[in-house]
Amino acid sequence: MTIEPHPTARSARLWLTDLRRWRALTAAALLLGLAWIALTRAPAEATTGGAPPPSPRENFTAPDFTLELRGGDAVTLSDLRGAVVVLNLWASWCPPCRSEMPAMQTVYDAYRERGLVVLAVNTLFQDGEAAANAFADELGLTFPIAFDRTGEMSDRYRLRAMPTTFFIDRRGVIRGVVLGGPMSEALIRSWADQLLAEAP
Repeated sequence: MTIEPHPTARSARLWLTDLRRWRALTAAALLLGLAWIALTRAPAEATTGGAPPPSPRENFTAPDFTLELRGGDAVTLSDLRGAVVVLNLWASWCPPCRSEMPAMQTVYDAYRERGLVVLAVNTLFQDGEAAANAFADELGLTFPIAFDRTGEMSDRYRLRAMPTTFFIDRRGVIRGVVLGGPMSEALIRSWADQLLAEAP
């Protein structure tokens, strides 16, 4: 006589199988993203003519750059002195990037009148412009979005995790760095409150 497994046990096995499959797919997607970063990044030596630039560090001035903005204008980081800047490097294929963007938009809406700028730099050298624009439109992002087309800015900031966020004070000094994500709204608000409370 064949004994059929109890329906509850069968459901549990199916659930575990689906969970393992989901975890495997998620891990594969993350590995593909990291491989894409490694394959598409220009070597730092090629962009600096020698040794790689020093990593941006807390309590040091943020390296300057000029990038094209979505819409055609340009932005230079040093021109934002006097504002608190949340500098976020992201890609449209990055799940944590998608997860934290609504929180950044909420904080931007709440603090922009007090001098907060969210500058989201899309790593376009490893993304697609159409995908990046669709991402921004879908999430209703209204803060400035810049494009790193060549990877030079990402090299200058020693991009190693996606997303990466730098909290920059009014003097242009990096005060905090968050590697990976997603960041919570509470974390972004705490940095905004702290840096906006400081004298220019």
